[in-house]
Amino acid sequence: MSEPDQQPMWSPSAERIGTATVTRFAAVAAQRWGQQLPDWHALWRWSVDQPEQFWISVWEFCDVVGERGALGLVDGERMPGARWFPDARLNFAENLLRVRDAAPAVVFWGENKVRRSLTRAELYVEVARFAAALRAAGVGQGDRVAAYMPNMPETLVAMLAAASLGAIFSSASPDFGVQGVVDRFGQIEPKVLIAVDGYYYNGKTVDCLGKLATVVAAMPSVQHTVIVPYVYDSHEVGNIRGAAIWADFCAPHAASTEIDFVRLPFDHPLYIMYSSGTTGVPKCIVHCAGGALLQHLKEHQLHGDVKPGDRLFYFTTCGWMMWNWLMSGLASGATLMLYDGSPFLDGGRVLFDYCAAQGITHFGTSAKFIDALAKEGLRPIETHDLSALRAIFSTGSPLVAEGFEYVYANIKQDVLLASISGGTDLLSCFVLGSPVLPVWRGEIQCRGLGMAVEVYDEDGAPVREQKGELVCTKAFPVMPVGFWNDADGSKYRAAYFERFENIWCHGDFCEMTAHGGFIIYGRSDATLNPGGVRIGTAEIYRQVEKLPEVFESIVIGQDWQNDVRVVLFVRLREGLVLDDALIERIKRTIRENTTPRHVPAKVLQVQDIPRTKSNKIVELAVRKVVHGEAVKNVEALANPEALEFFRARPELQS
Repeated sequence: MSEPDQQPMWSPSAERIGTATVTRFAAVAAQRWGQQLPDWHALWRWSVDQPEQFWISVWEFCDVVGERGALGLVDGERMPGARWFPDARLNFAENLLRVRDAAPAVVFWGENKVRRSLTRAELYVEVARFAAALRAAGVGQGDRVAAYMPNMPETLVAMLAAASLGAIFSSASPDFGVQGVVDRFGQIEPKVLIAVDGYYYNGKTVDCLGKLATVVAAMPSVQHTVIVPYVYDSHEVGNIRGAAIWADFCAPHAASTEIDFVRLPFDHPLYIMYSSGTTGVPKCIVHCAGGALLQHLKEHQLHGDVKPGDRLFYFTTCGWMMWNWLMSGLASGATLMLYDGSPFLDGGRVLFDYCAAQGITHFGTSAKFIDALAKEGLRPIETHDLSALRAIFSTGSPLVAEGFEYVYANIKQDVLLASISGGTDLLSCFVLGSPVLPVWRGEIQCRGLGMAVEVYDEDGAPVREQKGELVCTKAFPVMPVGFWNDADGSKYRAAYFERFENIWCHGDFCEMTAHGGFIIYGRSDATLNPGGVRIGTAEIYRQVEKLPEVFESIVIGQDWQNDVRVVLFVRLREGLVLDDALIERIKRTIRENTTPRHVPAKVLQVQDIPRTKSNKIVELAVRKVVHGEAVKNVEALANPEALEFFRARPELQS
């Protein structure tokens, strides 16, 4: 149960409520539909009771470019199966590039090495050139364009260019190893791959060209590899199939200044995102252009109060859905503040240097970053001018109550602290912030407008002020259009709709509080979540079990110091003993082929691993034992005695 606090940590002023975009939206919607919408709670209730009216209002209020059509929703009671704006025609990139003037579109910091910016007019020209080059390379509707890139302007340009043509864009960050990239992009068979020559991290230069040739060789679908210079002055790319430097790829089209935006149906695919890969290679989640656009417009303007001219920042890589979320800020008139590199450069001050120097108005980060700042004792409230800052967003993992206290005591007092939660599955949020509601210690403020979010107990009954499953009981526009290579939709339905019929079950363990806010306690399944980054266990197994010494393994997330740490248990070949050298090889193999976040904090040896009678290892049972919890249904295990190898391990107490 949540603990009721007597006073909120922050409440919006009357002036702030009066000037909030959502206040104006509610007034317009009330007049448009003859509704009484006196407060946030009435607005949310109308948005889920009358979803067609609500989403039409979002389209109209946010001035979406395109033809809306007469219908807003068909088969709205079906989930999946609802169809949003079936007669609409739009182009995602056209909506993000609607303004062509001298206002800044993008500001980029690459650690302390690179500083660049683009106006909206300059961004349009860059997209036009790259779109023309893609078209000349044979890219059209439904083709895939993949980016193995940092969070830098060229990645945005590539996405917008692909979207302008009706192509499907997908991205991964350059810290992914070869196997991690091929597991993702190999499934979707991109025609064009954009990659960077290297990147900066914590003051060091990391080469990418060495592994790029291996990645391209493993994906025969790639016809063109476009290399973006970032850290090197010269490049040897002859060993990479179809390689061209970005400028050379675009050079024949330097005169192109107009984009022929292809307007397509609302549900035309825009992005392919990736699940965490818990039970195998990651699932490829397909999101549509109309759903992503409407949902992000709603979240930015109505929940985040992002206004034209605001400066929107989120610390993210291109392997996380928050990158896609950030890019949509252009459609609301914001300047995108991009940063690539370590957030802990200069003792954790670099992002606040950026914030102060550039007048950032909306600052997004992870709960883990806030926790790290607290442990370092940093007080940006004393060292940096954050007068422009109006909102701080936190996601990736639950922001604990102490994190709320730290922000208001040490970063800024008069600021909207919006802890938000959703996921790759919906490219957005189920629960998030509101500029017109108070912030209570340890709580996410509210449910998303248009999102019929509830908490269900194990029997599927809605509950309040007790823990349960986060569900959504009605369809919403940014539901995936499906999974790639899932023709009959069976994998898609199994992922979200098997637990409760016609109900989206998200897999988060949470609680709705007395204030109508939310507390997220973590994933309901075995997905790992160190530092707020979801990691599938199968991605780790695939690497560690390549080593000849390892017979099999099992990995869990152990709750540790308000976070989760990855713990790997290995069963070695007969007669072998785990030593420091083998531990280092295991960690190095995982790091080189996935990401540094996949590397376990602890590697321990066990003599056996519990499994079901159908020979499946049981991660959840091991996790329960490690946490001292009872394991139910042990009769389903073929070797329940193996659980004892994981119980009360002294190594896991430090």
